[in-house]
Amino acid sequence: MQLENYYWYFDNVLSKNFCNNLIKYGNSLREKQALTLGMKDEDVEDNKRLDNLKKIRNSNIAWLDGRWLYDELFHFVQIANQNAGWNYQWDWAEQCQFTKYKLNQFYNWHIDSHPNPYTQQGPLQGKIRKLSMIVQLSDPKDYVGGDIEFDFRKNTPEDKQKIVQATEVIPQGSIVVFPGFVWHRVKPVTQGTRYSLVMWCCGRPWQ
Repeated sequence: MQLENYYWYFDNVLSKNFCNNLIKYGNSLREKQALTLGMKDEDVEDNKRLDNLKKIRNSNIAWLDGRWLYDELFHFVQIANQNAGWNYQWDWAEQCQFTKYKLNQFYNWHIDSHPNPYTQQGPLQGKIRKLSMIVQLSDPKDYVGGDIEFDFRKNTPEDKQKIVQATEVIPQGSIVVFPGFVWHRVKPVTQGTRYSLVMWCCGRPWQ
């Protein structure tokens, strides 16, 4: 799918106090190894599967939920969806993922969307991921590395990479929104810890 805007950003729109309190809250929750699509928590007990996973994704996460959090973030998704010209239908969001990238942790090239709608009972049933949001919680002085990069290829293996670093969202409290099928990665953290919040907005399958 060809896009005029592959991502839309908001520079430093969340307060330092909000970000720091969210980091404190996220760190108070039980964290676990981040997984990839198709894996389960028990898979990390298999050393071989865990080693394979960490070649793709190595980070720690906790899950956040609460009306207050969605009330704070939803309007940024709505503005980005309109201003970027996507105008995708969406009506639900998954739980927010608090992500911690410590020394040498990263997430290699991937997309957030998946081809088949959710099948579980509940508000996500029959929906797919359409829009992704990453919130920069950390002060950039607190870590080195951890850059967010996008690849504006056409989503076929033979297409050449066109890598762009999202420098606009380095400041604490910045937000980037993008379609879930856009390739992206988080490069390894080489010093300190980088904290972020991720949210996926879902809607009916493409018509």
